Amino acid sequence: MASTPFDLKGKRVYVAGHRGMVGSALVRRLASEGVELLTVPRAEMDLRNQAAVFDWFAKNRPQAVFFAAAKVGGIVANNTLRAEFIYDNLVQATTVIHAAHMSGAEKLMFLGSSCIYPKLAPQPLREDSMLTGPLEITNEPYAIAKIAGIKMAEAYRSQYGSDFISVMPTNLYGPGDNYHPEYSHVVAALIRRFHEAKVTGAANVVVWGTGTPRREFLYVDDLADACVHLMKTYSSDELVNIGTGEDISIAEFARVVADAVGYTGTISYDHSKPDGTPRKLLDVSRLAQLGWRASTSLKDGIRRAYQAYLREHMQAAE
Repeated sequence: MASTPFDLKGKRVYVAGHRGMVGSALVRRLASEGVELLTVPRAEMDLRNQAAVFDWFAKNRPQAVFFAAAKVGGIVANNTLRAEFIYDNLVQATTVIHAAHMSGAEKLMFLGSSCIYPKLAPQPLREDSMLTGPLEITNEPYAIAKIAGIKMAEAYRSQYGSDFISVMPTNLYGPGDNYHPEYSHVVAALIRRFHEAKVTGAANVVVWGTGTPRREFLYVDDLADACVHLMKTYSSDELVNIGTGEDISIAEFARVVADAVGYTGTISYDHSKPDGTPRKLLDVSRLAQLGWRASTSLKDGIRRAYQAYLREHMQAAE
């Protein structure tokens, strides 16, 4: 088992899912660590293809692995594509974790999700609340796949002494997000909705749900910084939550996004749409004790995310 601190400099570091929002943020952050970065496009290696993944790991032998690949989406995507969410995420996790073990990787970080916690677990959500109650039904398949990945990393650590660790990010946003009108997360969905309303001069924007649930949001580059910090300094079978430790109601958050976009119309709520978990705030005291805190304010982060959306939107239109 590798010791801490774990020096990344000069090591072959593989980022699984490097073109996604989290993976691309990790690539940006690792640029200053002096690593030999390893990436491979999905078209060249499907992480669900066990033979292809095992072969790639055997040839490239990464010394450190950030597992940031996942099939992700908002509440509608999770509830609609239930079979895809459990199959894709289970197979990717089991394949990559085992390949890392077989090829002798020195360290692996598995990125879970705050949806692994029970729907009605005490707030803020502590790491030890996993598997203490029923999950939120709309994202249960995704959560189960993530829990399986966490438990697999834990089992390999226990049986083989593998230095595999797991972290639990809160709700993320930022460059590279998915802005699909139905399958996106709430931040990207609202940025797109308010931007289009501003451009068309719409007098009202409808937000799904009641607006009462409370959510915590973390800028994705802050997440990447936390992941690199923990990869270098943390080694344990215990999970580590990554978040800001602060939450906001969806109604309040919608106004923050509207202000950042420059939308001045009214906001209404569609109560026929599901709210999901009433509250989802992470207890980040363990992370704070390990020497890391988020540095990007919500207002600054949303402003940056909107600028990234405009850039990506213009590139897509070209």
